[in-house]
Amino acid sequence: MNVRGTLAPDAATWNARVPAAARNHNPVANNSGASDAVRLGVVMLCHAALDLAARMARIWASGGAVVMIHVDSKASKNDVAKMRSALADLDTVRFSHRIACTWGDMSLVHATQNAARQLLDEWPDTTHVYLASGACLPLRPVSELRAYLAQDPTADHIESVDAREGRWTAGGFDMERFLLWFPVDWRRRRILFDRLVQVQRRLRIRRRLPAGLSPHLGSQWWCLTASTLRAILDDPRRSTFEAFFRFSWIPDESYFQSLARIHSIRIENHSLTLAKFDPFGRPYLLYDDHLQLLAESRCFVARKIWADARGLYAHFPATTDAGDGRDAATQPDSSLMASVFDRAVARRRLGRPGLYMQSRFPAKDRENGKTSAPYAVFQGFSDLFPQFEDWLATRIDADVHGHLLGPGEVEFSGRPEVGPGALSTHPVLRDHDPQGFLSALIRITRRMQAFQFSPRDNQALNWFIVTDPNARLMVVTGAWVVPLLQSDMPFDDIRRVAAQLQRIELDQQTALRSVWVKAQVRSWDLSEFLDDPERALKTAVQMADPRAEPGEDLPVMRDVAGLPDFLRRLRNAGLHQRVTGLFHERSDSSKGGGLG
Repeated sequence: MNVRGTLAPDAATWNARVPAAARNHNPVANNSGASDAVRLGVVMLCHAALDLAARMARIWASGGAVVMIHVDSKASKNDVAKMRSALADLDTVRFSHRIACTWGDMSLVHATQNAARQLLDEWPDTTHVYLASGACLPLRPVSELRAYLAQDPTADHIESVDAREGRWTAGGFDMERFLLWFPVDWRRRRILFDRLVQVQRRLRIRRRLPAGLSPHLGSQWWCLTASTLRAILDDPRRSTFEAFFRFSWIPDESYFQSLARIHSIRIENHSLTLAKFDPFGRPYLLYDDHLQLLAESRCFVARKIWADARGLYAHFPATTDAGDGRDAATQPDSSLMASVFDRAVARRRLGRPGLYMQSRFPAKDRENGKTSAPYAVFQGFSDLFPQFEDWLATRIDADVHGHLLGPGEVEFSGRPEVGPGALSTHPVLRDHDPQGFLSALIRITRRMQAFQFSPRDNQALNWFIVTDPNARLMVVTGAWVVPLLQSDMPFDDIRRVAAQLQRIELDQQTALRSVWVKAQVRSWDLSEFLDDPERALKTAVQMADPRAEPGEDLPVMRDVAGLPDFLRRLRNAGLHQRVTGLFHERSDSSKGGGLG
């Protein structure tokens, strides 16, 4: 969304777009139709890019508005002189008394008050006053704005949100901006500013609100009726309100928004200026690639426009197409643009689910989803059923892998030399970033992923998996003992391996029983599973894929004859069995031995 134009149109090109008759247009004498009742005044606040601001002032004036321009006294005298010269041919453009303006303090309110007062004095028949900046671009003809205002001449169009009820700000202070003292500049004396806030919070210092004042917040850019604006400027308690807002945080977002609630007949709680802010409260710059969104919004004014957005300046203000079914007073609708920006902000802040990248690597437990899609983990099943991987692949709609985290090469489905998305089968590369390996596999594949797991595998992802809502984890604890039963290793080696595997599985059980578990988990101990393997298999398969049907032909199970005696021998050798379940009532021909 940052495709930029190359050059802003020069003054000659700009003037060529506006006929001479329109440049010398007298708004009072030439208004006609429904908008006759509306005589629009525009207060423009400018501090930089004054050549561009002059072009905006010409648009307002040629559209029938009177314009009062305030230029920050810190602006270059040479630039101000050029601006005055560029607008010298317009009788409906004036310049107000200049003061120095600083972001976030009362100077911006004073500049607006002074310009508004001078505008109302010089053009007393003004009915509405629109506050704009030099970077505000009218998107529709000014005549359409006047026609829109004429539909309800008594309405004030100003965003005014109760500070006590809604979180309007994108960051920073809500009610505290009125209750604490802010005597220093936030940008130039940040450390002192923060310490003063901390001290006031610690000491519970609170300012008293002026009687009758209900703090409200909203966009700085508004359109008020002249009667409301005069009432605010002539309020007998104006000095009291100004003394209060002087030490408030960013008063230009609250002064007029709060006092309008006292003096307005009726408020339309919105701004006619389209302005979007990022999560840090800074306005987005609008570029040429936003042209279509701006056109579809049917908003009257947009800010903040990039100075070199040639396409926007050439296209706007755009007249209403007689064939588009909309008249000049069409209601603005910025919902589409707002949704596009909100999605972009969410994508920027949260990223895509399961995507980890250098430019936006999320902090632990702040990911937008650990993985991007559901996946299934079968632990212990391949120890009981040697052909379980092939059998499962015919039962569920998924890519069924072997041991992806095993000690040898990564066992992708079909055992390719290179896995999906060019993932390496080399265990060293996988173990360099096992989390990235698993999340990448799930993100780049279209089908659900299922794989085998056991205590022999890399355990680095235990907590990652059990805290992942996408994980479906089916566990048969103690199943690792069945391959040992048929091993021809010396018994002392078997006992040492069994002790190590049990210790690993007990650590895993700590994670599985944690209050932080978000995965779907179903666990059986070996004894419980062998009591009814058919039912347990059906449960596991349907948990992995609710649409699956296990069928009647079960996979061939390893021979478990002699398992109780084997476990008794391990116990007598000093291994305290804690994961296999109870086998003391079993005989060598107990359940499970004849499966297959």
